Amino acid sequence: MSEPAEAVEMRAALVRLRRATGIPIAFGGMLHDAQRLRIAQISGAQSNALHGLAICTGNGLGGKSMALSRPCAVTDYREARHISHEYDVPVMAEGLRAVLAVPVVVRRKVRGVLYGALRRPVPLGDRTFDAALAAARDLEQALVVRDEVQGLLAIAREPVAGPGAWEEVREVHGALRALVPQVSDPLLRQQLLTVCGRLAAAGTESAGGSGPDARAVALAPREVDVLACVAAGSTNAVAAERLGLRPETVKGYLRDAMRKLGAHTRLEAVVAARRAGLLP
Repeated sequence: MSEPAEAVEMRAALVRLRRATGIPIAFGGMLHDAQRLRIAQISGAQSNALHGLAICTGNGLGGKSMALSRPCAVTDYREARHISHEYDVPVMAEGLRAVLAVPVVVRRKVRGVLYGALRRPVPLGDRTFDAALAAARDLEQALVVRDEVQGLLAIAREPVAGPGAWEEVREVHGALRALVPQVSDPLLRQQLLTVCGRLAAAGTESAGGSGPDARAVALAPREVDVLACVAAGSTNAVAAERLGLRPETVKGYLRDAMRKLGAHTRLEAVVAARRAGLLP
């Protein structure tokens, strides 16, 4: 990737915030250590004054938001008395007056801060607050998914040791398949699908076959997702919850997959999918 994945997610959140509220500028950054973040993503700037600015915990509006792990706002940054003023020069150079800072919190740990600002000293309305909170929550969820994906990918890359390990491989495969639709980054999504394909192919090889039916069976991605859940022992209701679908939709995907695989039961469908190299 040409830039860190977190930067891509942050920029998307800033664009959504500006579109939802019409505020002229939104910016933010991710923490590089426990005490400091750097403003790396800016949408709507009129200068380079804020770019690269290092924010320390407790300092300024964003630092206060980091320290308290909650949103903070000022109607007029220059005149605000309840924040410190280490960053007045760049803030004034960009002409910011009313400013909102929302922490991005993942598993009770602040990972970044998202800002929205106006160039006039007026109270920020509920619409702006709600949109900023929604953008931060979307970013948090994206980071949670990305963390889960990276953890599962690390497990998936480990060598398979012994027959019993295949159950873990199959669980990882099912979890990765369930996460694919939640990943907005196309490169990461393709990486997930590639790893899933390798896991499925490895499962076929471990069973002593080369998967001759793989070319003859073409399942839709969601049909494979449902079969992966079924292979892990999930009911239609559980599979629906994991995949973000309705139970009726899961049932339809499963029925179509069984027809394509020539299977009459759920178990037969899983076995046929494994022989075809579609599941590990």
